[in-house]
Amino acid sequence: MKREIKFRAYSSHNNKMYPVNNIEWDIDGRIWVTADDGKNGIELIDEEAHLMQYVGLHDKNGQSIYEGDVLDIGLRNQDGKPVIAPVSYETYAAGYVLDNGGNGIWQRLTKDCEVIGNVWEDGDLLDGKDSKTN
Repeated sequence: MKREIKFRAYSSHNNKMYPVNNIEWDIDGRIWVTADDGKNGIELIDEEAHLMQYVGLHDKNGQSIYEGDVLDIGLRNQDGKPVIAPVSYETYAAGYVLDNGGNGIWQRLTKDCEVIGNVWEDGDLLDGKDSKTN
């Protein structure tokens, strides 16, 4: 089975998410990311480029899931609000999981989840300030 490997990058300089075309490292160890801005491409360097890898799954709406996405996991808490969690890579689990902020892992990713944002553009979702959906 062939696994699709792709990345996206959030530019902290432009405050925008971009699909990634190329990733390189220079002799000094700095990362150079070439991203698709819909025009001629854009280069992002080191701390400006926050890379997120595609996890190999789609949500229930067919949207690709990336590390850093915030997902509605399909459950409700006692107040009836959706239970949400960011996607992160956990070494001990040897894969991408839904993380509840250091209190253990809720679950592995499933197709029942729905992408509702990401930690860079929609960080307020994790603060409980917003119930935004895409």
